Amino acid sequence: MLATDPTTQSNYWEITTTHVHFDWDIDWTKRIISGSATHSLTSKMDSPAEVLFDTQLLDIKSVELVGQYTLREPHEVMGSALAVSLEPSLNVKNGDGVNVTIAYRTTEKCTAIGWLDKEQTAGKKFPFLFSQCQPIYARSLGPLQDTPSVKITYSANVRSTLPALCSALRVSPPSESIHDGKKIGEDVVEYKYNQPIAIPSYLIALASGNLVYKPFDPLPGKSWKTGCWAEPETIDASYWEFHKDTAHYVDVAETLVTPYEFGVYDVLVLPPSFPYGGMENACLTFLTPTLLAGDRSLVDVVAHEASHSWFGNNVTTADSGHFWLNEGFTTYLERILQGELHGSAEREFSYIIGRKALTDALKQYENKPKYQRLVIPYTFGEDPDDAYSSVPYEKGSNFLLYLERQLGGLQVMLPYLKDYVNTFRGQSIRTDEWQKHLFKYFSENGGKEKLDILNKIDFEAWLHGEGLELPASVEYDTTLAQKAYDLVKAWNDSRSTPPSSLNFSESDLKDFSSNQIVVFLETLQSLSPPLPGSHLQYMSKTYSSFNTTGNAEIRSRWYGLVLESEDKEVASEFAEQAAKWVVGTEKGSTGLKGRMKFCRPGFKSIHKVNSDLAIKYFEANKQYFHPIAAKLISKD
Repeated sequence: MLATDPTTQSNYWEITTTHVHFDWDIDWTKRIISGSATHSLTSKMDSPAEVLFDTQLLDIKSVELVGQYTLREPHEVMGSALAVSLEPSLNVKNGDGVNVTIAYRTTEKCTAIGWLDKEQTAGKKFPFLFSQCQPIYARSLGPLQDTPSVKITYSANVRSTLPALCSALRVSPPSESIHDGKKIGEDVVEYKYNQPIAIPSYLIALASGNLVYKPFDPLPGKSWKTGCWAEPETIDASYWEFHKDTAHYVDVAETLVTPYEFGVYDVLVLPPSFPYGGMENACLTFLTPTLLAGDRSLVDVVAHEASHSWFGNNVTTADSGHFWLNEGFTTYLERILQGELHGSAEREFSYIIGRKALTDALKQYENKPKYQRLVIPYTFGEDPDDAYSSVPYEKGSNFLLYLERQLGGLQVMLPYLKDYVNTFRGQSIRTDEWQKHLFKYFSENGGKEKLDILNKIDFEAWLHGEGLELPASVEYDTTLAQKAYDLVKAWNDSRSTPPSSLNFSESDLKDFSSNQIVVFLETLQSLSPPLPGSHLQYMSKTYSSFNTTGNAEIRSRWYGLVLESEDKEVASEFAEQAAKWVVGTEKGSTGLKGRMKFCRPGFKSIHKVNSDLAIKYFEANKQYFHPIAAKLISKD
């Protein structure tokens, strides 16, 4: 039986898009994008009756082809299928090409685009827009066969009064030229892009606003380039944060796996409403401004997004049910990079931090246990965003770490990773194909010894198992976590001591890294019973920086700790402070925390303490969140 993606209404197995050319005009006043999408398709059968495209909330103007078109009734999750009939007179045979041009415009309900008022930007002079097409929102940016089972090249001509970026190689004008020398906000400039590497539709990306570029120093002997895009007001801070490490991540990754293929690896630091830490759009990684900690402590997000250049952007999951093939492998490579650049203890430390996120995610889905699996059996039309969590990242990377240790270490796994990428380069695959390759590779590169090891591994439990625990024990080197554990023990041992007699001080954290503070706070959260509310109040005064730090990773863990306090009076003390932090209205705020890693658990915790307060702050600021984040916060 043919395996198909349950989140698309397209008939990609009958006739498939190979290239799309977009011709777009950005209307900043009406907040719409109008233009056309020209599809170059290849038939996979004789005489296909029609070609079906995914659309969502698009205004279709016309279709240029011999035949009729209809926009079918909308599905709540998947949108409306655009059916374009292929008249018998076209005489389409297996392998033939067909071109279809669809004129359309987006609408105000477009879920892929976040439109920002100028007040929501750093410069507060010009509006801004950015897209987020993963997992199935590209269909609201344009009519597409919106499934990762289809990989396409694309080109785009974008006309705008503000600089425009796409997830592709810029053809014109030059990146260093600010709006081609024209007046920003008034003069229309046409930006031309080309993406010659076939990618899934969720990697199509567009951003436009008052943006400037600053190249990173090139590495000797490398044909690819790296650089940073941001608003003029944040370009220097963004450049400083990322210039030291970005090119090195790409360099080390291609040394360990295969050469980097996309030509350019730029980063774009977006305004605060961007809903993710990063998005691995080809050639142009989108990043949240919450990474601008001022000490480069959070730049390993770039290691993750760069690793997607091999896992996700190159070898791609065929549908959302196998999302772990993207995120598990990417997280695994990200942590290998950390080990190569910072030492093996740092690699293991990242697994310790990730394990808490995995535990929380598994608990979140106790009532929907199929989302605890690595391979999720989605039903037709089920929303993959409902399952978005740390599970594919952390359970997936722990599975690969477990395999590494069983099979003989990194010296065994790295050659395997290289062969895996070379075998499936440019393809979309599912877990059964991965597993067959795994066994085939180790039968040829290890023989009976390695096959005996693989045959003893419970793949069924790892891939399809549910529950709050991993199927096998995976231990980590706790060297870097030990001082955090020791401080937690000291606090735990003090729980019977009155706060007036406690002797903790701010110097306790003097030699802690940001990540060690994160582990300290997360470990405190796991104490049973939890610390008394009086101790949390004392901690708030003693480690006062927890209430003011610009490091969102620390701040979110702190609020997660105090808002979960069994002492409801103490939890209530921090509820409004946390709400102001999330929506960006506290004094000295760095802005809205639109990243879902922070805003979703933040609102959820506040809601448990004071539901009216959570609803009040969310409703007053809902329009400032990206549509994806607003939708999921409402569901939470």
